[in-house]
Amino acid sequence: MTGTVYKSTGSWYTVKTDVGSFYKCRLKGKFRMQGIKSTNPVAVGDTVVFEIEKIGDETVGVISAIGERKNYIIRKSVNLSKQTHIIAANLDLVFLMVTLNNPKTYPVFIDRFLATAEAYGIPVTLLFNKVDTYTESELGEVKYLADMYRDIGYTCLGISAKTGKNIDGVRQIMLGKTSMFAGHSGAGKSTLINLLEPTLSIKTAEISEQHLQGQHTTTFAEMYDLSFDARIIDTPGIKGFGIVDMEKEEIADYFPEFFKLKIDCKFNNCLHLKEPDCAVKNALDNNMVALSRYKSYVQMVTDEEENYRIDIYDSKN
Repeated sequence: MTGTVYKSTGSWYTVKTDVGSFYKCRLKGKFRMQGIKSTNPVAVGDTVVFEIEKIGDETVGVISAIGERKNYIIRKSVNLSKQTHIIAANLDLVFLMVTLNNPKTYPVFIDRFLATAEAYGIPVTLLFNKVDTYTESELGEVKYLADMYRDIGYTCLGISAKTGKNIDGVRQIMLGKTSMFAGHSGAGKSTLINLLEPTLSIKTAEISEQHLQGQHTTTFAEMYDLSFDARIIDTPGIKGFGIVDMEKEEIADYFPEFFKLKIDCKFNNCLHLKEPDCAVKNALDNNMVALSRYKSYVQMVTDEEENYRIDIYDSKN
């Protein structure tokens, strides 16, 4: 039998068949993905082959093979080993939830996430949530960020998961697609999904007053079928986003505005750091490239991970 993985708990998987039946499945023996050292060999969104077997009175599936992935979102594992964690696979679109505060989403987090999505050819829409709670000056900061990312080519929407502002626009983008919501805990992912599909009633929690961070509510990635021809994957909140398997020579290619400029650099292997006649640095000096984006790039290409909290789920909050 074949089906799509709808939920992964690390040891058990919920798989939906083409005819709409759900099965609780496990992996067969020492199942491993060839070429990928991952903490989760099978991810939500994967197409899998499985057989049915009886364990006492219970019917379970045993996953024996996984279909070829068209893409996936991947991060470094929590224990900082060489293993990686695939958040979800076979995506048409990712929504990255951004909040100015409570919790604060830093540009370096956004840029690392966007670079990873670019590397695997996954479109990203930035959702600037909680606009109903911001002061006039804070809304100005949101507008500045949104304009910056729009200029690069990303779709940006200011939304409120509580009041419903621009939620119809989100729903329109989702039509006919398998999408994933990502972002920090407390950014409003689950609240937004509940607004899009109230019958789901996904658990949410208030922001921690002490740390101004989200309290971890989504434990495992899980896909949901929505009533308006869309599927959404809700994911656990993440604090940081460590990049995986990117050579420093290629990182600039995942910054679209840098990629457009590199043809004008003096050297075809320019890293846009200290090289002379660098088109990216010239654009930076002329305010044609955002300083925050360049800082994110430099941190990634020089591997300054000690200044960045990598890939820690918010379960410790």
